[in-house]
Amino acid sequence: MIDLHCHILPNIDDGAKSIDEALGLIALAVEQGVTRMVATPHIHLGVFDNNLQTIHSAYGVLSDALALTDLNIEVCVAAEVRITPEILQFIEQQQLPFLGHHQQKNVLLLELPSSHIPPGTDKLIQWLLAHDVLPMIAHPERNRELQAHPDRIMPFVKAGCLLQLTAASLIGDMGPSPQQLSEYILKRKLYSIVASDCHSLNRRPPKLALAYDAIRQLVDEDYAYSMTTAMPDSISSSLFEQAR
Repeated sequence: MIDLHCHILPNIDDGAKSIDEALGLIALAVEQGVTRMVATPHIHLGVFDNNLQTIHSAYGVLSDALALTDLNIEVCVAAEVRITPEILQFIEQQQLPFLGHHQQKNVLLLELPSSHIPPGTDKLIQWLLAHDVLPMIAHPERNRELQAHPDRIMPFVKAGCLLQLTAASLIGDMGPSPQQLSEYILKRKLYSIVASDCHSLNRRPPKLALAYDAIRQLVDEDYAYSMTTAMPDSISSSLFEQAR
C-alpha cells in the first residue's frame, strides 16, 4: 500500500514531535503493509508557516534517521495546503510541493476548513486547473458543511478534483458524522485514494490496513486495491522516481 497523506516530519506541524515518534509511525505503517509514504506537512499561513525550505530541511533530518534503520519503505515529501488566497501567488512562484501527477497535471493536496466551504473555492479550483494543477481535496468527509449537505461534494467531482478519504474517518475514529459522509461518498465510488493522515502514535496512528478491510466490505476488493495501491502509485510514481 502507498500512503499519500501523513504527518511524519518531526517538529514541523501538529504531527510527529520527535524523530523517534516519526520512526515509530513509519514502523507501524510498514507493519500494515505500507511500502511508500509521502510526508505532507501543513502549509497554513499564520498557523503552520511552512515552505519548501522548512519542509525539505525536516525531510532531510528524517531521511538520515530512516537510513540508519532496517525499515523497508520509501518516503518522499509534499504538503497539505490549506485553501487561502495566497495559493495563487505560491503557485506562480513555484513555492508548493506536489504529490505527483495525474491527467498531465500536478496534483496538489488541498485542505478545506473543517467548518465550511470558503466563498470563491470554485473559482480557485478553476484557476488551479487552468494552471495545470489538479486539486486533491483532503478528507472532505470531515467538513461540517459537507456533512450537512453531502450533495455539495458534486461540484468538486464535476470540476475534476480528486478526493482523499482519511482512514480514521471511515473506521469511526473521527466520530459518526465523518464516518457517515465517508460511507456516502465511498459507496458512490467518488474517492480517488485513502490515506492514513496519521499524526501521532497515541492519538492518530496509521490505520490504512483497517481502512482497506472496510472498503472491501462496503464496496469490493478491486476498489480497496485501487484506493490503497493502484491510484496512489499512479499519482506518486513520478515523485518517487525523482527521489531515487
